[in-house]
Amino acid sequence: MPKYHWEDFKPGAVSVYGPRLVTREEIVAFAAEFDPQPMHLDETAASATMLGGLGASGWHTCSLLMRMMCDGFILDSTSMGSPGVEEVRWLKPLRPGTTIRLRSTVLDTRASGSRPEMGLTKFMMEVLDEADAVLASLTTTLMFRRREPGAKP
Repeated sequence: MPKYHWEDFKPGAVSVYGPRLVTREEIVAFAAEFDPQPMHLDETAASATMLGGLGASGWHTCSLLMRMMCDGFILDSTSMGSPGVEEVRWLKPLRPGTTIRLRSTVLDTRASGSRPEMGLTKFMMEVLDEADAVLASLTTTLMFRRREPGAKP
């Protein structure tokens, strides 16, 4: 039985998931398959780009964010998916050898007006490095099954 339902997410609640060490090998492997730009593949070529050195693809960072989110709470919840992502921002390069964590902040919750079995929760997800610098942020709404469909929030 899933642990987390819509009612368990309260505005202002902050959770941290991880850590995860990101290696050069996984940065290059992801880039080679999905985002083969020089800044993600080769240190020498990357040094001539605006990153100034090898950095993970932003899409790789988002994939890591999703994995930490799944391991942190999604796989133990009544998640019904998401209607989409509102905003993604890549603020600083994710470098090889960085240990990252995911900080999840509940921004808002609301019961669905058309589906009484569902509630919506808006999150700000932030990928942090060892110094708590925000490398990437993502704002999204997730849908969760309610414990008591139709009950007043």
